[in-house]
Amino acid sequence: MSQSDLVSGVNKRSLWQLALEGLQNGGPSTCQFAITSACNASCGFCSFAVDKMPMELRHSVTLEEAKQAASILHRNGVYFLIFVGGEPMMHPHLNEMIAHAASIGMAPMLVTNGSLLTPEKINQLADAGLTSVIISIDAAEVQEHEQNRGLRGVCQRIKEANTEFRRRKIGTTASVTMSRLVDYEKLPDFLKSLNFDTVTFSYPLTTLSSSYLGYAQSNLVDYTPEELNQHFETIKTLKRDFPVVNPTVSIEDMQRHLKGEPEEFGCLGGWKLFYLDWHLNLYRCHNWDKPMCHITEFDGSQRVRDGCTACMIDCYRDSSVMQHIGVAVSDGVQAAAKGDLKQAWKHWFNRKNLRSLQSVWEQGQWLLRL
Repeated sequence: MSQSDLVSGVNKRSLWQLALEGLQNGGPSTCQFAITSACNASCGFCSFAVDKMPMELRHSVTLEEAKQAASILHRNGVYFLIFVGGEPMMHPHLNEMIAHAASIGMAPMLVTNGSLLTPEKINQLADAGLTSVIISIDAAEVQEHEQNRGLRGVCQRIKEANTEFRRRKIGTTASVTMSRLVDYEKLPDFLKSLNFDTVTFSYPLTTLSSSYLGYAQSNLVDYTPEELNQHFETIKTLKRDFPVVNPTVSIEDMQRHLKGEPEEFGCLGGWKLFYLDWHLNLYRCHNWDKPMCHITEFDGSQRVRDGCTACMIDCYRDSSVMQHIGVAVSDGVQAAAKGDLKQAWKHWFNRKNLRSLQSVWEQGQWLLRL
């Protein structure tokens, strides 16, 4: 999910404190926490699918493990904690995990297929301190979406859930995987019919090196670079008709990636962005083959910053573009503190900062929703 998906959690923390953190260390970090590998959907482009994953491979963290992990992450500067799966709502202690994260000063968020959302559950999540929700949508038509998910009636449940979340002042965003199921022309009206007012696109994945299973070898997401580049052009055009929270600057970098051209922004995975799995192994991102460490060993010394451009996972690459300006300002402050004003000037005044600011400005509508 893009960095713009995270700003609805900012209302839990003062802007002054966030600004101070930005000067000190480039702003708060984000971790996607896969609390379970179990899922109740059967998506054609995902290996978490209930009809693909053997029972013996389904695993969930305990409540105490989740609390300990959240506390360790918070001590190391992680503010946004995004609960993912599998389907995280299948975990019986999700409410308690969210409540703990909120109680220690984090902004807990949720990624879900929406099938288990009921008014009662939504109120429980809101009372626990949930700040924002990302709900998966696969197509621009009810039958096609529900057939791919294997979740009959889920669209009506999502529509009702969006109304209830809005009543509780919790923002929701549709997350659409770029697949052959998507009719981009019809998508805006369909999302509006489900009471969404923003969408983020997940870039298609056919392989990942970490423990994360949100990918599959499927013709639904098996594009040629030329095909995928054209879909990126379509998404940029779609921005005129419906709020798309993937920054244009980031999309253009992904188009460079497809063409094998030098990219403008390196990824901050392992520096400001992390992935924690159900075995409590902490990775720099979904695509890294080895974990940085077990969560109980994490003390910040394992952080990695190398400007990686190996993959094009939206939730890391989009966020990196958005947060680049914060990291650059912090780098400049640290250089100035050491007396290296020339280096500080290089950090503060360059084209990439303007491009990053352009992305932040483009997503300003999110700030207005706080």
